[in-house]
Amino acid sequence: MRKFGELPKWVLLLEVLGIVLLILAMLSVNQWLTLPASLQGKGAATLMIFAGIALMLPAAITLMWRTAQALAPELFGRPRAKKSPNHSGDSHDADH
Repeated sequence: MRKFGELPKWVLLLEVLGIVLLILAMLSVNQWLTLPASLQGKGAATLMIFAGIALMLPAAITLMWRTAQALAPELFGRPRAKKSPNHSGDSHDADH
C-alpha cells in the first residue's frame, strides 16, 4: 500500500508553482519586490493569488481521495481487509 504522502511528481510540481505564485503576489502587494509592469498592480496580484490556489488544489484533492479510499474502501468497490484474531476470548473480559 502506498503512503498518503507520496504524490505524483506532476502534482508536487503544481503545488510548488502555486506556492511560488502566492509568494510573488504577497511580495508584490507589499512592494517588497518590483515585478515587470504587466505583473504589477492589484489586479495582477489577485490573478496570481487565484492561480496559485488553483494550482494547489490537485494535491489537496489527491490526498482527500486517498484518505477516503483508506477509510471507507466499501464505497469504492473494494472489500475491507479482514484481520485474523490472534487470541481467543474477548479482550473486554474482566478476567483478562
